[in-house]
Amino acid sequence: MEPLVSIITINYNESDVTLDLLKSTRDLTYSNVEIIVVDNASPNDNPDIIKEQYPEVTLIKSLENLGFAGGNNLGVKQAKGEYLLFINNDTIVPPDFIQPLVETLENDHNIGMVSPKIKFHWDPTLIQYAGYTPMNHWTIRNNSIGYHQKDDGTYDVPGETQSIHGAAMMVPRSVVEKVGMMTEIYFLYYEEHDWAEMVKRGGYKIYYQPQSHILHKESVSTGKFSPLKTYYIARNRILFARRNFKPIQLFVSLLFQGLVSIPKNSLVFLAKREFEHLRAFWRAISWNLTHGRTANNL
Repeated sequence: MEPLVSIITINYNESDVTLDLLKSTRDLTYSNVEIIVVDNASPNDNPDIIKEQYPEVTLIKSLENLGFAGGNNLGVKQAKGEYLLFINNDTIVPPDFIQPLVETLENDHNIGMVSPKIKFHWDPTLIQYAGYTPMNHWTIRNNSIGYHQKDDGTYDVPGETQSIHGAAMMVPRSVVEKVGMMTEIYFLYYEEHDWAEMVKRGGYKIYYQPQSHILHKESVSTGKFSPLKTYYIARNRILFARRNFKPIQLFVSLLFQGLVSIPKNSLVFLAKREFEHLRAFWRAISWNLTHGRTANNL
């Protein structure tokens, strides 16, 4: 008997996008799944159409927008699976993508998280994710391995990687019970990297499994370049460092941010006359200044 996999996805104002994902799940060759859709209090959408067209789906309607982590955590509380598969609603999944992820976790219980290869929906010959580099302690950024490279077999070797990709990640329930669910303070961006650090501190490995892949439409809900995205990436980059870097690493990071990154970004927004992004960027910096002692308690 295949172990039950709980597929959890979040809908926010994009029921038609979510329906595309659900349509692709109808062809899954892995039979023992439950699908949970969490609607994050969509203000301009009627998620009931999801349940109408896919009655087998469990639809949870949150009373407020809980963000990426909060919405997924709401799904976890309802999930019954031995394995939890978190997947963005703006993805399309091939029929056989679940088996390699389950087998990876079944074969090595020291693996705490696994992501498939992620390719761009607009050009499936190009890779978006084939693992992550370590988080840079100066810039507080990491790089997606294989990004925009041709899927020519070069990135077909499974193995341990530095972080997980939030668009598609499978986690055993036992790991969640040991290390806890995603931290909800991030709301959007960096929360999966923070969670990966929690999982690694719990003694587990993060893994990349290219025998599985998905197609990702990317940034459907938030927009590819919006003030909202500017705010949360800027805010959460610093928050991630405060929560996960050792004291000397954190000192180096904050020094670099204060002397290089913050002035540079401010000047770029000014030069481009992108004043909404400038305001969002400085609100993000201000948030960290006014929440100075609370990072590890959030």
